[in-house]
Amino acid sequence: MAALEEGGSLLQKPSSDSKYNSVARQPSLYKPLGTYALEKEKHYQQQFADIYFLRLAKLKPIVEQIALEAWDGFQIAGETVEQVERVLDVRQGKLCWIAGTIYMDMPLKPNILDDISKDHWISAIPPREKYLSPSGEDMIMLEDESGRLRLTGSSLSSEMLVTGCIIAVMGTENANGDFEVVDIKVPDLPWQPDRWHTSDAPDANGATSKKAKTGGEDEDMDKRVTGSGKKIAIVSGLGFSGTDAENSLEIDLLMEYLLGEALDPATQESVSQITRLIIAGNSIALDEEVAVQDIIGNKKSHKKYGYDSSAYNPTPTMLLDNFLATLLPSMPITLIPGYTDPANVSLPQQPIHSAMFPRARAYGSIPPSNSEEAQPGWFDAVTNPWDGEIEGWKVLGTGGQNVDDVFKYVEGDDRLGMMEAMCRWRCCAPTAPDTLWSYPYQDDDPFVLNTCPHIFFVGSQPKFDTASIEGPGGQTVRLIAVPRFSETGELVLVDSETLETSVVKFAVSR
Repeated sequence: MAALEEGGSLLQKPSSDSKYNSVARQPSLYKPLGTYALEKEKHYQQQFADIYFLRLAKLKPIVEQIALEAWDGFQIAGETVEQVERVLDVRQGKLCWIAGTIYMDMPLKPNILDDISKDHWISAIPPREKYLSPSGEDMIMLEDESGRLRLTGSSLSSEMLVTGCIIAVMGTENANGDFEVVDIKVPDLPWQPDRWHTSDAPDANGATSKKAKTGGEDEDMDKRVTGSGKKIAIVSGLGFSGTDAENSLEIDLLMEYLLGEALDPATQESVSQITRLIIAGNSIALDEEVAVQDIIGNKKSHKKYGYDSSAYNPTPTMLLDNFLATLLPSMPITLIPGYTDPANVSLPQQPIHSAMFPRARAYGSIPPSNSEEAQPGWFDAVTNPWDGEIEGWKVLGTGGQNVDDVFKYVEGDDRLGMMEAMCRWRCCAPTAPDTLWSYPYQDDDPFVLNTCPHIFFVGSQPKFDTASIEGPGGQTVRLIAVPRFSETGELVLVDSETLETSVVKFAVSR
């Protein structure tokens, strides 16, 4: 009897006299925004340069205002700093400041010659871990519509800069024609709405006015409960593979945990507070054989038309579909594509097609009728990047390509520092389209952050990390680096009230 008490409730025999309380999962208050959804008809004839002009046009007035407030009347050695409108107007020896777009001139960055070498059956160079040149040949340039200016100075070593970010620099041009930087200003965090008012927008005077609500949003607002203890689960890098079952036991444990199976009543009660699961990219493992062939440029001597079983393995997507279909009756899921998933490579990646999920798609959204807007289903395949509202918070998430590409530009491995820099640059994918493939926008740059999210998470990172950053206007952002589940076995939980995070680790002794 003592052994049974030590073993806990799972070792006790069932009793017909016992009454068990049913555990119900908390509902999820959820609204995807669709900021990064593309039209069905996509055009790629246009040039990519328009994105940089659009980004500069949106952010230059903001960073100029910040620089003007900081440097107005600033003097060095009795000389007052003055604003210069164009790069070409900078004069040698004159103290001034100017705003523009950063361009990193790095010899080790990939170029079109790599693609040409593949086309001509030449072995291409494997992807580099870093673009930084060990011989110091990298140059930092500031450009606008008129031209480019090389930046130098010790101030640059303490500032994280990559191609595509908009900044303002103060300094003077030296005898070599380079701009000696004294100080740097960035756009910093944009305006942030209050919780439950994420659809409000500031007017010209900075005040907020409520937009018209659509769908069932007003009804959801009435359902909000403070102190409900709800949690949001985020996992990334599940890595379903058709060649082996290396992490299948960990995935089974994850599934049983989320379903509340094989757990004691206290843990079941805690799991019932998880209102939504977000899968942040790379759910399908990369086919190493195909990747190697792509790098070295190997090609088959003949093409095989129709279904080719040697070129396509349906097992990974089938396993992912089964995983989703098992969880969906119990909890809603948001699926973000990643680099290794069956979606378009360029950002923004569009949702993985429902044809890949013959079982899970039954839980998807119902097509709208007449003038009604489509309401998200329990299974919501979304874009990468993705933004939405969960439990009243503005959430922004990506599959990890944006941070992985910024990592190649800078020294060190501070992933949270890179995420913070993106927020302060007001751009979630600054290196697109220079070294990060993206759609050639002509009318707007959706990667620019118009409002500040409350939660910013990035999937497929080497390890879990989190921090909270603050902006000059009291903005607060919870940064979350979500690790690869196939390597760490970790699931991230976010408290919907405090935005504090915790990690649940699944491990199997082998």
